[in-house]
Parts: sequence; C-alpha cells; structure tokens
Amino acid sequence: MIPNIKIINERVDDIPLLIRQMEEMGIEELVDEQFETHGNWEGASLGRVIKVWFSHILSEGDHRLSYVEQWVKDRQMTLATSLGEEVRAIEYSDDRLADVLRLLSDNDKWSEFERCLTGRLVRVYDLKPQQVRLDATTVSGHWQVTENGLFQYGHSKDHRPDLPQLKVMMATLDNLGLPAATLVVDGSRADDPLYQPAIEAVRDSLDQQGLLYVGDSKMAALSLRYFIEAGHDYYLCHTAPTTIADNCATRLSGSRLAG
Repeated sequence: MIPNIKIINERVDDIPLLIRQMEEMGIEELVDEQFETHGNWEGASLGRVIKVWFSHILSEGDHRLSYVEQWVKDRQMTLATSLGEEVRAIEYSDDRLADVLRLLSDNDKWSEFERCLTGRLVRVYDLKPQQVRLDATTVSGHWQVTENGLFQYGHSKDHRPDLPQLKVMMATLDNLGLPAATLVVDGSRADDPLYQPAIEAVRDSLDQQGLLYVGDSKMAALSLRYFIEAGHDYYLCHTAPTTIADNCATRLSGSRLAG
C-alpha cells in the first residue's frame, strides 16, 4: 500500500540568498545588541524578526506591514530551512511590526547601530574608501501632517508641493554606492544643515581621514568647507557666483582685520 504523501509547494525566490547576505552582515546580532525589547516580548528576537521582514521587503518590493504575516505563512518551510529554526507567522503580524518600528525610531540607538554596521561592512569587503558622495532627496505621499511629525510640507524635489514629505540625506561610498550614513528628517527642513551631521556620521563610522566629499552647490558654504578641511578631508562641489563673491568679501575683511 502506497503511503499518503503530503506535498508542499512554496516559492523560494531569492529568500535564502537574502537571509545569507544579512547573516554575513551581522544584522540580527547588531540589532539585538543595540535595541532593547520590552520585558513582555516573546518568541523570535527583534533581530530575527527584522531579518525576516527585510527579506520580505527586498524580495517583494513591498514595505506594507499587513502583508508580511501571510507571506511568512506561505513560506514557512523555506524560511525555517534558511534560518535553521521554526518560524511562526503570528510573530510577524502588523501589530508586532509596528512595535519594531517604534523600537527602531530611537535616533541615538539607530546612529550607533548604523555606525557599527558600516564599520563591519568596510572590514568585510575591505573597500578602502576614498570618496563619499552626499545628496539629499524627498519622498512624498498621501500622509497625515501632524505637529512636529516627520511628514511636512516643503520644497518638493519630485514636483508635488501638494503632498507632505520626508527628507533623506544619504552619504554613499564610491564606486560601490554603499550607504555610509543616512539621515531622515521632516520634509520642511532645508538641505544645507544636513551636510555636516552626515559627514560627522561618516567620520564616526569609518574613522578615516583624507576622504574626498562630493556634493552639489549647497555644500559650498564656507563654514562647511572649513569644517571638512579641519577634519583633514577634501571636498569637491560646484561653487555658485554668489558664494565666490562672499568668499572674496570674507578674505578682504580678514585682510583688513589682519592689517
């Protein structure tokens, strides 16, 4: 008599590759080191939940919370085999993932996590970074604007001034395009004040001098260039005519004071 055979079909896609890559990056361990969960937290650790959630976001190209639990349920064998332990879909509910977002919203802990992750990646890949590109962009959407909230009206780079937005300043290592520092601020903020904190974050992560920072004309402010030079680094940016005039006026004033 032929025994009953239960056949399970699952879409493997790129899930094992993504999980393996995150294991090499040490994301789960770093998250568990830098972020503390509530005493009532049960089941998979915060780092494990984030690793599976990142796999969903990268594999599906979808960041919505409400779809993750069913996605995990449909791929439990694939995930369990890739992670080396049983995976329960209930641990990836939208309520649990909302708790994860609240934990990750601690700016100080996130900055320390990012610093540790960047340092680890540079050591793993031995990138020998020499050049860093700085650029800011906006992300708009149909969000609710609240006082002191992240989503605010401001100058829209995607030509949608009618939508609230957030702003992202990113510092990436050439030529790989690897993010070294990321700043997320409310959408009403200007680009100019974001360059110095981004450079400071890169310096904290890499602990290396002699880097070339590349940016647009908003990086040409004299005070910012002084800041870059004071750290024994270099800059490359477009200098607007008004900036040149300001610099000449500053030098002339300095000459008069010196005389």
